[in-house]
Amino acid sequence: QVQLVESGGGLVQAGGSLRLSCAAFGKIFIINAMGWYRQAPGKQRELVAVITSGGGTNFADSVKGRFTISRDSAKNTVYLQMNMLKPEDAAVYYCNLNMRQPVVGVLDYWGQGTQVTVSS
Repeated sequence: QVQLVESGGGLVQAGGSLRLSCAAFGKIFIINAMGWYRQAPGKQRELVAVITSGGGTNFADSVKGRFTISRDSAKNTVYLQMNMLKPEDAAVYYCNLNMRQPVVGVLDYWGQGTQVTVSS
């Protein structure tokens, strides 16, 4: 089994910063990518940022220039640095792991979510 442990969420004022961390534990095989998604009440879950095993990154247009994503491959950990936070960034943020397991194939795992609240 694989478990994703998230941390770093909390309450911050608009314009502030937070750093989210997600560490993967368990039976880890070949990681294709790790990323962050978020879901606000009444809305669909959306991609925030993703980083591939090769180091390539993708960001939602709404966070470009404000958020950065990085990883520590040795620790199977991904980080999301969130700067210049806006009230519309408030959501539950979920860590995602996409990996390839021999025989089984490609699998996705999700963290339990960490709340990010941005006050005006």
